[in-house]
Amino acid sequence: VIKPAVGNLQQQQDIDLVCEGAPAYLLMLDSMLVSSPESQDLLLIASQSYSAYATALEECGGSDARIDAMAAKAKSYGQRLLQPLLPIGNKVSAAEFDRHLAKLGTGDVPEAFWGASGWLTWVLRQKGSPEAIADIVLIEKIMARLLQLDEAYQGGSIHLFFGAYHAAKPEMLGGRPDLSAKHFDKALSLSNRQFLLTQTTYAATLA
Repeated sequence: VIKPAVGNLQQQQDIDLVCEGAPAYLLMLDSMLVSSPESQDLLLIASQSYSAYATALEECGGSDARIDAMAAKAKSYGQRLLQPLLPIGNKVSAAEFDRHLAKLGTGDVPEAFWGASGWLTWVLRQKGSPEAIADIVLIEKIMARLLQLDEAYQGGSIHLFFGAYHAAKPEMLGGRPDLSAKHFDKALSLSNRQFLLTQTTYAATLA
């Protein structure tokens, strides 16, 4: 019941329906995770759902405080999803993080991708805070590893991440519009141009 609901939310064309109806679904997810706090399946769905809802709220005119709260939830569930795979925390060294990252296999891609995506939802709301800048370094490392493991996952969404990432920075600060274009083009190819988020992100960033 839960997994089809996620797909339906992602494909809905009525954004107001999503914004009005999703809270009940999210409350149900929260309740299920209270009973099964370590369920990887539920954590993956929660990270997906809260990330999507935080983004939808921006289009629905949600308050900054509400959007920030949803993004914080996405981060919390995302990091909980990542914890069995990667060490996360202030006391974790870069070398230790990289060692665990290198051990990831193709079977870990869904959890690592959606965990990082939930975390990224929060980072994007921080508008360049020092903590967010430190976090994006780790998220980039995760995505780079996933690109090696399965570049086609979720319709080329890992390429979509790097397309937006390299387009977001000015060239004088290390931005790479040429590399951004390559990643966007690859994402478009892998999705057969059917994943509209790629087109809209391409337009909003690089184009």
